[in-house]
Amino acid sequence: MELLLKYFPELTEQQLSQFKMLLPLYVEWNQKINVVSRKDIEELYLRHVLHSLGIAKVQLFKSGSTILDVGTGGGFPGIPLAILFPETQFYLVDSIGKKIKVVNEVAAAVGLTNVKATHTRAEDVNKQFDFIVSRAVTQMETFVSWVRHKTTKKNFHELPNGILYLKGGDLSEELASYPKARVFPLEAYFEESFFETKAVVHLPLKFKG
Repeated sequence: MELLLKYFPELTEQQLSQFKMLLPLYVEWNQKINVVSRKDIEELYLRHVLHSLGIAKVQLFKSGSTILDVGTGGGFPGIPLAILFPETQFYLVDSIGKKIKVVNEVAAAVGLTNVKATHTRAEDVNKQFDFIVSRAVTQMETFVSWVRHKTTKKNFHELPNGILYLKGGDLSEELASYPKARVFPLEAYFEESFFETKAVVHLPLKFKG
């Protein structure tokens, strides 16, 4: 918990308790359904939880906002963000049903009432959200094609409604056709070496009714 408190000192006792529950839950579920690599499970709070919360360093979600997490896998970045923003509604989707089973079990065990998780593809989601988050499930061009027209019209955050994408490595070529994309290097917020090549990419999406 020292790692989380280092960067999020305002966490409440309830949030700390919920974050503490994640490791034993993922260790238990990982033995049944592999959702986190064996190497990563030992560094769950660095490589998964804190990495997911990098999005919160770029944009704080306001009460009543709605977030879609595409390709959530075992629940990242959605579950850590849902703990951090209890008054924001999160909809987590993945095309692999057994991973969504883990997400639902973890969310229930932690007591998250602001998470809904469904076994479905992003293209089949017929709702609109303030932001769409994900952790590098595919190239940006493909991802945009999945989530185009899934953002709400009214914007009430500092950043325009759109994508907040956790990516790594050199993004210049991948983002060349997106002049409005902004890259926020996570090493500006976190000092651990793991974040040296990691970033949050913000890409505004136009609303279409």
